[in-house]
Parts: sequence; structure tokens; C-alpha cells
Amino acid sequence: MAKAAVLKGIENLEIVERDVPSPKRGELLLKVKSCAICGTDIKVFHHGHKHIVFPRVTGHEVSGIIEKAGEDIEQYREGDRVAVAPAIPCGYCYYCRKGWQSMCDNLKAIGYHFDGGFAQYMIVPEVAVRNGCVNKIPENVDFDQASLAEPLACVINGQQLSRVEVGNTVLILGAGPIGCLHAELAKNTGAAKVILADVVQQRLDMASFTGATTVNSKEKDLKKFVAEMTEGRMADRVIVAVGLGEVQEQSLELVAKRGSINFFGGLPKESPFAKLNTNILHYGESFITGTHGSTPLHNQMALELIASGRISTDKYISKKMALSQIAQGLQEAEERKVIKIIINP
Repeated sequence: MAKAAVLKGIENLEIVERDVPSPKRGELLLKVKSCAICGTDIKVFHHGHKHIVFPRVTGHEVSGIIEKAGEDIEQYREGDRVAVAPAIPCGYCYYCRKGWQSMCDNLKAIGYHFDGGFAQYMIVPEVAVRNGCVNKIPENVDFDQASLAEPLACVINGQQLSRVEVGNTVLILGAGPIGCLHAELAKNTGAAKVILADVVQQRLDMASFTGATTVNSKEKDLKKFVAEMTEGRMADRVIVAVGLGEVQEQSLELVAKRGSINFFGGLPKESPFAKLNTNILHYGESFITGTHGSTPLHNQMALELIASGRISTDKYISKKMALSQIAQGLQEAEERKVIKIIINP
């Protein structure tokens, strides 16, 4: 028997004991060692999700040890340390064949369509194994660090789409874990200036390790601040790492001519609209893109970047908790007094 945190309905989370699952042909049985709490896990706990049918084990920032491999598995063996990319492409649709796997028409996800990592054991489905979603963890990376590969992978995808380049001024709106990862990645890419803005000073204080220039946009005029740092040119790349329509609207006033804005944080489904001054885009020849996920390759890139020591993974881990403490972990993560909470089942 093994324990799992089963979400039986909206705000109905229960630790249960159930049989250890057995992998079928092409599947892997993962002994979960680490699963980080994501903001999406909090949303799902309170509101559910269109792709989730209860009961469901959530958690998608997962790493662990392969306990058993199903038939026809050749590239993995028992005892391998792996991180699992949760967004699973089908491999055959138009977008997969173009190499745009995050746009897959038949995209499935661990923690949504399949049980996730808030459990002692998890099945990695055949379609995930077949499409490269299982990446071996470098020797110098531990399980907790490896669980951060998933959010970092999304950040890598976002900055590639945003065309972050050497010498850029990059402005990140929102100093949560995603904002911090964006700041560190931009500095690694060679951005000349990285500015991290938030309205909560405590979050900015926690983000100081990124080396970005921090600014409390509640206390200072952000547009004036950015203008002074760029001789009036504004930011080449603006990344909106919060899901707020008013911040999306503000971002257009902060971007340089021929710059880019990335709506990285999605808006709530009940209020998905923002009022944008599109003349700024028209006359400034700037563009807006969005990011919602990553590909298995991005996850591999994230693991390699973590292994290089160029991302301060340990600085993100504010607290580690047992599976029995997951309800408390979700609550503390929602209060935003921490950067990341890791569940060690």
C-alpha cells in the first residue's frame, strides 16, 4: 500500500492509502521523491479545472526514481533518477510535426488527465515515455532541485518566444518564483539590465538573490523608474509574470519601440479581457506574445541549466513538507510568504 493526496472535489483533499499501481506496457512506475507546489495547484484546489475529472491526484513538478519499467521499455531501467515533463504531446498532430509540441492539438498533462506527483508512487503513461517526457537527472542535481525544472522549462520557452537577447533591458512584472526564474535566466542570457517589479516588498526582498534591480511599483512610479534606467527608451522585453489585466494594460507603457511583451501569467477565466492601447503597438512596432507551457526538450534544457549551477535552485526552496502536510503547504503557498514549497512523499 502507498499514500496519495487525492483531490475528491473542490477543496476536498484527502490523504488515502491505495495499492501501488503496476505499470502496463510502455509505462513507468515512479517512486516520487519530490513534487513542488505550483500556483496552478492552488487554483485547481479551489476551482477545479476543465481537464480534471475527480477524483484526481494533482502535482506536476515531479522528480523521482524509476521503481519498475513496463514491457517494451528500453531506454530506462529501475533505479534511474528522472524528472518528468508534465505536458504530454501526442507526437503526430500538425503542431507536433512542426516541432511546436506545446501547441499540440491533443495535449495531455500529468496532474490533470493523469494522476500526478502528490503521492508516493505515480504511473508515467506510455504516451509520455514515448514522446520524451522523462529526462534523466544529472548526477550533481538532487530531486528537489530537479522538481524546479518544469517551471524553469516554461520560462525558457517564454524567453525564446520573447526573443530575449544579449544587451537587452528586461523588465519582469511580478516577483514570485516565476518572476525570479525569469530574472535569473535573462541574466544568464546576457541581458544588460534586469528589473524586477512587484507591489509587495516582502516578495522583492526574497527575490534579492536573483541580482535583478528590484522596484516596489506601489511606492514608485514604474514608468518613470524604467525611463530613468534606460535614458527614456523603456524596456526591450517586458514579461508579465502575474495574471492581472491591469498589469497587462500597464505593460504597453513600459515597452521600447520594436520591443516585446510576454503575457506569461494567464487571466482568470471569469475575466479574461484587458483593455489595451493598441496605438502604442502600432506606432512603436512592438509585439505581444503569450506563454502557457513548455516542451520535453525545454525540460531537458532546464535540467542542464540547473546542473551548471547558473540557476540558484536552493534559493527557491523555502520549505520542505511531508505528504501529510500538503493542505498546509497549499495554504502557505497561497499566502505568498514563501517562494517554493516542496512536498517529499
